[in-house]
Amino acid sequence: MNIWIAIGVTVLGCYAVKLAGLLVPAGVLERPLVRRLAALLPVALLAALTAQQAFSEGRSLVLDARAAGLAAAAVALMLRAPFLLVIGAAVVVTAGVRALGG
Repeated sequence: MNIWIAIGVTVLGCYAVKLAGLLVPAGVLERPLVRRLAALLPVALLAALTAQQAFSEGRSLVLDARAAGLAAAAVALMLRAPFLLVIGAAVVVTAGVRALGG
């Protein structure tokens, strides 16, 4: 398949999804279930992307320094640390584990 055909199909698909979102009646968007799903879906997608980046390498699951950094960030979040401190804790722990050969 030519790369430009793939790009064109992707462009048309993105446009169709956007158009479908605009054509949804307002009454449907005001339903409690739809509102709840719209609030939770971005969180679920972000969690899935984070897990995929932290625990995979190619096609295999791994536990390495990235998992330790993610755990440090989770602890900092539970302690209600500011966002920059959460990121800093994840960076320091990940670097420390990598420096120790993990």
